[in-house]
Amino acid sequence: MQFIDYQEGPATDTLFINDTTKPVLKHGQVLVKVHSFGINRADTLQRQGKYPAPRGESPILGLEVSGEVVQLGPDPIDTQSHWCIGDEVFALVAGGGYAEYVAVNASHLIAKPNSVDMPSAAGIAEVFLTAYQSLFQVGGLKPDQRVLIHAGASAVGLAAIQLAKARGCHVSVTASTEKKLAMCEKYGADRLINYKTQNFAECFEQGGVDVIIDFVGGDYINRNLRILNVDGTIVYLAMLAGRYGDKLDMALMLAKRATITGSTLRSRTDEYKTALIEAFSKEFLADFESGALRPVIDTRYDVKDIAITHQRLEQNDSMGKLVVSWSS
Repeated sequence: MQFIDYQEGPATDTLFINDTTKPVLKHGQVLVKVHSFGINRADTLQRQGKYPAPRGESPILGLEVSGEVVQLGPDPIDTQSHWCIGDEVFALVAGGGYAEYVAVNASHLIAKPNSVDMPSAAGIAEVFLTAYQSLFQVGGLKPDQRVLIHAGASAVGLAAIQLAKARGCHVSVTASTEKKLAMCEKYGADRLINYKTQNFAECFEQGGVDVIIDFVGGDYINRNLRILNVDGTIVYLAMLAGRYGDKLDMALMLAKRATITGSTLRSRTDEYKTALIEAFSKEFLADFESGALRPVIDTRYDVKDIAITHQRLEQNDSMGKLVVSWSS
């Protein structure tokens, strides 16, 4: 099969198509013929040598795919009774998505809604599961509460906006341009803050927020605490401002009884991911069929243009998801 290989380093033009053998299925896995795959920051970091694949997982890039089940693994029939050859699915994978075929744990597959096409389905799993986990399972966001989502026009940000609004929450966002803020508003954001021209911590005179989703860190930490409601939670998903943050205002943190936590998804156990996918699917999968939730696709690319996708992501030059499809 073909897959996207790379030479480790900062340059995006070192991504290239190479050949390898198809994955050999383990117990509990199925083989998916990949139609499309999503592009994530974890992919660019892995290419740079900063985020290796978890031990035992495929070293091939790629955390989410859409495609068709083409082979079932060597399991008793009852462990794979949900899936049949030919089923159209999308899936979360810990690696291996940038390939024509990928081995996927059967419990990490999700049935593709009929109303969502294959390229769009490739942009659901990683961002919506990350947003769902961060908002509700880690952040503890409750219906009708208030949430601030930094990097609101990112793929995870736009997914988080939609999920929070589906729970009846008030959503504030930060973004760097009016165009990005308009995109956030389109998907339901209530309060729009341009962090280039506004100090977000000065925009909450009418009250604070219960949960903050932050990808930045740095000098956002104490500003986040200033606007956090008592007993609120700040969830860190990345560190775009660097590994180390501002001097933490411990007095403010204690006064707010704040919870400050970090979260990832790729390195979670298979059992955790299975439970997360089951909970998310039960609560929200039908909303994709109805159109109440929508994968936000910035651009669809052919595999020959893979380098462009990494370049655009690293330049923050996208709103929503970049997806890549294998040529017919």
